[in-house]
Amino acid sequence: QVQLRESGPGLVKPSQTLSLTCTVSGGSITTNDYAWSWIRQAPGKGLEWMGVIVYDGSSVYSPSLKSRTSIYRDTSKSQFSLQLTSVTPEDTAVYYCARGPRYYSGRYYYMAEFDSWGQGTQVTVSS
Repeated sequence: QVQLRESGPGLVKPSQTLSLTCTVSGGSITTNDYAWSWIRQAPGKGLEWMGVIVYDGSSVYSPSLKSRTSIYRDTSKSQFSLQLTSVTPEDTAVYYCARGPRYYSGRYYYMAEFDSWGQGTQVTVSS
C-alpha cells in the first residue's frame, strides 16, 4: 500500500520561498499509471490543486500559481518536492501531497480522483 508523507518548515516569512517534500513509500513515482500532485487548503476554503509531476519528471501547474510554483523530484529517494516563491499570508494553508490517476494534457483533477494522501502539513506565512 502506498504511503505519502510531507515534510518541511511550518513557518515561512513573507516574500520567502516555501519548500516542502513528499516521501513516497510502497509505490513508484516513475510509473506511468499515476501522477503526483500537491494540493492545499487555506483556512475556511476548499481544496486547491497546485500542480502535478508525471512519470517522466515533467510538471504541470495550476494557472493561478504557475508563475510561483515549481515541482521536481528525486527518484533515488522516492521524493517529489514543492517550491512556492514570494509567499504572502494568503499562502497559509495545510499542504498535502497526493497520488492521482495518469495525467494527460488539459486534464482537470477532481479531488475524489486522488486515492492516496499524505497527512498534510500546516504552513504559516508570517513575519
